[in-house]
Amino acid sequence: MKNQLAFASLLAITTCLVAPAAFAQAADGSPQTASPPPAAQAPSETPQDAEQAPEREVEISAPGAGGEEYGDIVVIGRNIPNVVRSTPQVVSVLSAEDIARTGEGDIAGALQRVTGLSVVGAGYVYVRGLGDRYSLSLLNGLPLPSPEPLRRVVPLDIFPTSVIGSSLVQKTFSTNYPGEFGGGVINLTTKAIPEKSFISMGASVGFDLETTSELGYTYDGGKHDWLGYDSGTRKTPGFVLQAGADRATIPTSQAVNLTNAETTVLFENYHIPPNFSGEMSLGASTDMGGVRLGVIAGGGINNTWRTRDAVSGVRSIPSTTFRRVTTDHRALVNGLLGFGAEFGEHRIRFTNLYIHDTLKQGRLGAGTAENFESPIDGKAPVMEQNTNWFERQLFTSQVVGEFDFGALDVDVRGAYANTKRKSPYERAFRYLYDAGIGDYRNTLNGGSYATVAFSDLNENLWAGGIDFAYDLNLGRPFSLQAGYAYQDTDRSSYRYTFDYVMPGGSALPDPYSQMRPDFLLSDYTLQTNGIVLRPSTTSQGARAYDAELTTHAGYAQIEGEIADGMRVTAGVRYETADQTVVPTDNLPATVLSNDYWLPAATLTWNFAPDMQWRLNASKTIARPQFRELAPQQYLDYDSDRVFYGNPFLVDSKLTNIEARYEWFFGKDQRITAAGFFKKIEDPIETVSFQVAGSNSTQINFANAPEAQLYGGEIELQKYVPLDFINNDLFTNRRLVLIANYTYTHSEVFAGNELIRDPINPGSVTRPANQIFVSGQPLVGQSDHLVNLQLGIEDTTKLSQLTFLFNYASDRIVARGLLSGGGLPPIVERPGVRLDFVLRQGFNVLGGEWELKLEGRNLTGTRFVEFQDYGGTTGIADTNSFDQGRIFSIGLSTKF
Repeated sequence: MKNQLAFASLLAITTCLVAPAAFAQAADGSPQTASPPPAAQAPSETPQDAEQAPEREVEISAPGAGGEEYGDIVVIGRNIPNVVRSTPQVVSVLSAEDIARTGEGDIAGALQRVTGLSVVGAGYVYVRGLGDRYSLSLLNGLPLPSPEPLRRVVPLDIFPTSVIGSSLVQKTFSTNYPGEFGGGVINLTTKAIPEKSFISMGASVGFDLETTSELGYTYDGGKHDWLGYDSGTRKTPGFVLQAGADRATIPTSQAVNLTNAETTVLFENYHIPPNFSGEMSLGASTDMGGVRLGVIAGGGINNTWRTRDAVSGVRSIPSTTFRRVTTDHRALVNGLLGFGAEFGEHRIRFTNLYIHDTLKQGRLGAGTAENFESPIDGKAPVMEQNTNWFERQLFTSQVVGEFDFGALDVDVRGAYANTKRKSPYERAFRYLYDAGIGDYRNTLNGGSYATVAFSDLNENLWAGGIDFAYDLNLGRPFSLQAGYAYQDTDRSSYRYTFDYVMPGGSALPDPYSQMRPDFLLSDYTLQTNGIVLRPSTTSQGARAYDAELTTHAGYAQIEGEIADGMRVTAGVRYETADQTVVPTDNLPATVLSNDYWLPAATLTWNFAPDMQWRLNASKTIARPQFRELAPQQYLDYDSDRVFYGNPFLVDSKLTNIEARYEWFFGKDQRITAAGFFKKIEDPIETVSFQVAGSNSTQINFANAPEAQLYGGEIELQKYVPLDFINNDLFTNRRLVLIANYTYTHSEVFAGNELIRDPINPGSVTRPANQIFVSGQPLVGQSDHLVNLQLGIEDTTKLSQLTFLFNYASDRIVARGLLSGGGLPPIVERPGVRLDFVLRQGFNVLGGEWELKLEGRNLTGTRFVEFQDYGGTTGIADTNSFDQGRIFSIGLSTKF
């Protein structure tokens, strides 16, 4: 436990950094509110007898027209589920019932149970080990912009499972989907017209044994922080925006107007609150004439706390030690409002989704660092403090029309989406220990500093498309499909960083230099010493950039039964794109204008009533993300690594082949096995190197010449009735076994080809084998992924007990630059996790109730990142910490 660890270096300096009132606040329990375990699920449809229950229809809204009609093409597959039969592609589908069984509160958590999928970092889903740039996330078949400056795709942990009706993962490319399709597409479908009117509500509370009622660090902020909204405390003054845009110095007279103590003072809190969540939803439907109308609305709030006591901050110097305690308070608010109409075979849905996700962070660290001596007088020579506020918001409004005119089906889709990320008052302080005075000092020059940063990202996306499907009368079922899609994304981003400095570069004298941060930056200290805010000299690159991506695409494909039980889908997609990133400060801009012909074909052989083979081949692409192209420095506070873009990146091109066998031996029961191969030209990889004169690691991006990936996966879903046990308790119960395993092997190939150097891409080229090691895996790829769900459930009512096992083998998160030091790659070790979920339904007061108990990370698996230097140096931790076991209890009801 962190408060039992030998962390004397931190505790010894809290008198310098932590306000005395902290101990009084700790005794009061701190005013901050708590965090959310997975949101309580409303009672879902209970399991039915595997042989007698009718086939459930899973509602899926995806690109393309006439999807439900395709089921008639293959007439042999009587035991093959409708969703699988109705698509010629390799898909995995999580229905609302499947999601509920996992007990996860967000879609990212639920998806990691799908064959070949893993979750990396904060909710980013990797398909078969391919990074998030190779994944495509859609909502009701329409794209979403990302609120993260480092990512193209939306982190899926911001989507609560309560608003999602189904999740489809398609691993083979079909031409009705966008061409940026490397590993797969994840299509989320929101709930639409309810079958009957309902009101549901629920709440849960959770306890993290590594965080709840343990030592953490917090700061005041504003009175609405528990909701994730700033109350005005952090409003960015106009003079800051002007100075940032002009790269001008902010004089003392303006510097004193920044919010100080509320964004600066860390408090010790020995009573970090428990997690909590609450949600409410309602739906209604009615028939008016021949039209069925429906509305569904919902909202929820989650509060989560997590404290990490990590060895981090110093890479590539194994002899150094740096320890940092970070407390994250995450507040997530979501709302959904949807309207639907069904008339005849037609359906229209109007969906509005709002998600507001905020992370409030306090960090305190101490240890040794580059260019500093070993501990002095038993004290760490360097101490650092950070207070941060990351506010993300996603809003989308979508209209989807699905029309069936007999032989002709037409789908029309349109959407507007906006994402924002605001991070005002990112404060950082560094104090150095002075043995002469026996105290820590911050002289605002040299190795000690005080900085404040303001950043903002805004992205707008407009998307639309139309799809046609026409059933041809050729004696056998055939369908001709075609469509057009348009997407325009505009992003503007700035990051302004300022250093507090003395005039003329002199050192702040004593006793001011010994003051804690809020006194150090008080009006009196600033005015007495003439301290100003100067644009940071350590923040490299562009202060701001504007980016745009516009795509036009058209496709045509034919699908039909070419022989009894044999179906083929073949088509081609033409896609043209113009992508620009224009930075400030006379840095190089990026202009990419490319067009591609992307063919795809799938052959499905339904050779028995319950078995089929699939074979798919396709070509796809992966474009560089805006952030990978922008020459702007950005610090990821989760990993303590600095990222910097490369304006000279180019598109990656993929060739994909997959073969798959499927045996559906009973309702909702199956065995599937697949083999896959991918060849990637110019894959974009992250490269890490040591920043000169610093203890930090920087991550840049570079195109490797080539990479290949191959592997296989196997999945089993089986139900075993337990009525053979001579006990009434087991009469209606069955054993549920869901297991899958994925093996993936990838290699990067690098020879003497000249490529742009990731550190100086504009002026230096190097042989590729000076940057990449041939044979190393792609970044983010685990060789082995294992998921196991073992449970007992009642087939007549809601009563489930499920154990969930997950394992992922080591994966590289950033490879080391070979030249100039030869750093080993940074490797993450996800390890083994074991969870359990207990769901019990009962009826009280005329309502359906559900009690849910959860235990997460029962194995107590640590988060581990390391570099292996070999020899006598051995392994050095780069970012490792204990992850707590989390236990939660939730109660929900539905009327």
